[in-house]
Amino acid sequence: MRVCTICETPIRPNQPYRRHAADAYTHNTCRRPPTTVPYIATWSGEKAAPDPVVVYRMPAGDTFRRGKPGITCMPVGIRYSGEALSDRDEHGVLWLPDVDNPGTGRLLYGNVHPGRQRRAMTELLCQVCGGPADRDSRGVLWLVEDGRGDWSGWPKDLMTTHPPICLKCVRAAREQCPHLWKGSALVRVGRSVVCGVWGRRYTAGRLGPLVVESTVVPFESPLIHWTVASQLVRALYACTVVSVDEELAALT
Repeated sequence: MRVCTICETPIRPNQPYRRHAADAYTHNTCRRPPTTVPYIATWSGEKAAPDPVVVYRMPAGDTFRRGKPGITCMPVGIRYSGEALSDRDEHGVLWLPDVDNPGTGRLLYGNVHPGRQRRAMTELLCQVCGGPADRDSRGVLWLVEDGRGDWSGWPKDLMTTHPPICLKCVRAAREQCPHLWKGSALVRVGRSVVCGVWGRRYTAGRLGPLVVESTVVPFESPLIHWTVASQLVRALYACTVVSVDEELAALT
């Protein structure tokens, strides 16, 4: 039986629907065009100038030298050419530059604003409206992709780049976000820890640093010194999957 991932009721044979993944379907009437402006989304007027040039970060007092045997002084990471103190966070992590000017230009759904995502993750703000995320005795509220088939005990130890959410924004997020139409779960999180970043990881190349991949890099990894971060990551603990209907009933 097909079940709508938004309203969580069966899709009857005479009801129009759409398939979003192997076992993910939604009623056509449940999906809504995007009208909500997510707090963490980027606007076209905030697109920064071309990214700063990434160069090697050398040990203190050393310079990058090449001799016949090869490199005689290895870099310890990357930095920006002309780097400023504001380019790094309190952990010493290098961040992608951003311009904070919401409402300018057109909204770029799906493009996450590094500065606002970082603030929402640090202060536990709702990713949709930017207000305080919902919290009760069971913990802070998170709306995440449904991964209950990924491992036993999911979402225990889940790492996510998605900030939490408030109750009044849950319905709009489920109805308007195509990313969640594949299936979502509402979770109360008793404890969460900022544990790393999502960003572009570099490696040493003959002509300068080379991008290897975009991935999650923990703070304790030596690869953090070779990463340009664009989103914070939190690890979620003491998690309880809760009923959407029961949670939303608190609003009435």
